[in-house]
This record gives sequence, C-alpha cells and structure tokens, in this order.
Amino acid sequence: MSEEMSGATSVQYMIKTENVSNSFGQLKVLHDVSLTVKPSEVVCIIGPSGAGKSTFLRAINHLEHIDDGKVFIAGQQIAGCENGSAKFRISAKERRKILLSVGMVFQKFNLFPHKTALENTMVAPMSVLKKSKEEAKAKGIELLNRVGLGDKINSYPAKLSGGQQQRVAIARALAMDPKIMLFDEPTSALDPELVGEVLGVMKQLAKDGMTMVVVTHEMGFAREVADRVVFMENGRIVEEGTPDQIFNAPQNDRLKKFLGAVLEQ
Repeated sequence: MSEEMSGATSVQYMIKTENVSNSFGQLKVLHDVSLTVKPSEVVCIIGPSGAGKSTFLRAINHLEHIDDGKVFIAGQQIAGCENGSAKFRISAKERRKILLSVGMVFQKFNLFPHKTALENTMVAPMSVLKKSKEEAKAKGIELLNRVGLGDKINSYPAKLSGGQQQRVAIARALAMDPKIMLFDEPTSALDPELVGEVLGVMKQLAKDGMTMVVVTHEMGFAREVADRVVFMENGRIVEEGTPDQIFNAPQNDRLKKFLGAVLEQ
C-alpha cells in the first residue's frame, strides 16, 4: 500500500499534484506544477490571463489531460503520466467514484434552461447517486435556502440574474456532497454589482470547513478568505504563501508587477 493510501481514517491532504505538465500541440501550458491542499484549506490561485490557472484546475478534476506528473484526490491516485504515456492504471469506473468527492463551479453557469432551479439541483443526485426524487428534492430545497434562493426554487434560469444562476450552480455542485470544491473564476461572467452575492456564499463555505481551490481575479476575496495564495505565470507556480506574505511582502518581481497592476484598478 502506498503512503497515499495508508492512514485508515484520515488523509494528510485532499489534493496533491506532483510535477504536472500539459501541452496542446507545441504549446506547453503547464510546467511541473506541484501543489498540496490540506483538508479544509482554502487555496486561491491568482495570475495573469494565459498563466495556466484554469487548465491546472481542470487537470485536478481530470477534465484536462496531463502529459507528465501525478494527481491524487483524498489520498487516492487518479492519474500518472510520463512523456504523454499513462504510467498509472485505474478503471474509468473507479476514477469516477473518486471524483464524485470533487465539485466544480465554472465561469459559465451551464444550467439546464428547461429545468427550474430546484430541478437543476436534483438531476445529478438522482441519476448518479441514485437518490429518490423525494430525497433529491429535500436536499435541493435545503441547499437553495443555504445559498439564499429559497424563494426562487421554481424559477427557470432565464428568470434569474447572473449572480442567482451562479448560486444555483453552487447549490447543484453541493448536492453531490463533495469533500472538495473547485471554482474556476466563478464571478468573471457577472456584472460587478452581482459579484458580492456569489462571493458571500463562497465565504460561508470556507467558514463551514469546505476544502476549496479557487481560481480568481478577486484579490479582496483571496486576501480575506484564503489560507494560502498561489501565483501562477507561464504555466508555473512562481510564488505561494499566506495572503499577508503574497499581498504585503511579495518576493518575485513578476508578482510585484502583477499586484501593482491589479490592485490599482
């Protein structure tokens, strides 16, 4: 048994990547990215557009291929590659089972337009977890109340604001009872006045102890909520540290320049 699989009742980390690299043709997007996220830790990934942040997040969740490196979720390896060839074997069924512990919220809400907010939260638990309609409905109502949309359970996406749709998307992800939540720039598609309501839900999740990795341009959120901030540039982790270290005492010149630009806006 590997050290990642040992420890019967608990794991040392919820996410671990080792030297993950990824290319699209001749374009290398990720270069030897290693990151460990502990249980209940909130990690915010910041950096300029094109830094590889979203690709890395998708690689964690097996939505993007890797050419080199290893990925572990909650103590279990789900991927391992070397020079573009798989060096770790796992059945698709077993990988899917492990990845059920990971919820993901995207820039675009991707709600089913023909289903109400409540119905959107019920689909996956019923089809994947085989929950009864009554169970899924009760859980959906509970979660929509949790994200402040108890009065919108019967509304269709077209009747909801962008912020409300994103909160439904968060409730939908939570309906699968994930241990980890990944957020890929969840507020970037929102009008500025709607950003706060989504960040408020995310702050509460962090307070509740959810393990979270958040790709974000919201520096205030990263400063306030993150346990650790990771700065990526050109597909690499250039610097990481506490919010105080990153925002108040950055070491890397590129990070200093980046913060100088975004914090002046």
